[in-house]
Amino acid sequence: MGEIRVNDRLIAEDDILREMQYHPAEDVPAARHAATEWLVIRALLLDRARAVGIDEEDEAAALRAVIEREVDVPEPGDAECRRYYENNGARFRSPDLVEAAHILLAAAPGDEEGRKRAEAQAKNLIEALTETPDRFGELARTHSACDSKQNDGRLGQISRGDTVPEMETFLFNLEGGQLSPVPVKTRYGIHVVCVDKRLPGRTLPYEAVADKVADYLKEASWRRAFRQYVQLLAGSARISGHDIAATEIPLVQ
Repeated sequence: MGEIRVNDRLIAEDDILREMQYHPAEDVPAARHAATEWLVIRALLLDRARAVGIDEEDEAAALRAVIEREVDVPEPGDAECRRYYENNGARFRSPDLVEAAHILLAAAPGDEEGRKRAEAQAKNLIEALTETPDRFGELARTHSACDSKQNDGRLGQISRGDTVPEMETFLFNLEGGQLSPVPVKTRYGIHVVCVDKRLPGRTLPYEAVADKVADYLKEASWRRAFRQYVQLLAGSARISGHDIAATEIPLVQ
């Protein structure tokens, strides 16, 4: 790989390798690119700090100081915030909820025989509950390996992200009062699942999210301004070995 320089600063290979730990990515090349991008940006900022008389002894403080001095971000006004809220109502909804219950027949992921037995038992329970739904609590207390059996298998209100993905898929696709017609398989075992009630989310009033909207717009504006500022610095610098994109904001460390 060629040498990477920003003006008179050399970005050493060891620096890139150390920096990669702060840039998790889907693969090593992506992490390396992100780390290199930040080191190039950091060098541009430090050179600019020196040029405008900001002390470079405390590097993090120098970076913050030059950014605060030269990246101007206007505060979003109420009209702008309201317009964004009205055009993006789906972003400002309370979460969808379900009230659900389950019967867990425990079986470890690697226990093939145990999972087959648990699945067969779950099918029998589903068949019984299809005939007599009001027995769910009784059967949960008798058969479930989950502590929720003490409460007839009830899990309370669940939102997306509260449970494992394979369970969530069923919970949010069943109707209120519906028993899953097939057993649900997770890492914990085999489940018999029933959704008692669906509670759709609702759009929150503007007053409840006004601060959140303003913070989002200010951050988005700051990111755009910073990208433009970095591109301006890059345009007047001597950079070799790396083509700067500045498409994402790296953390000032």
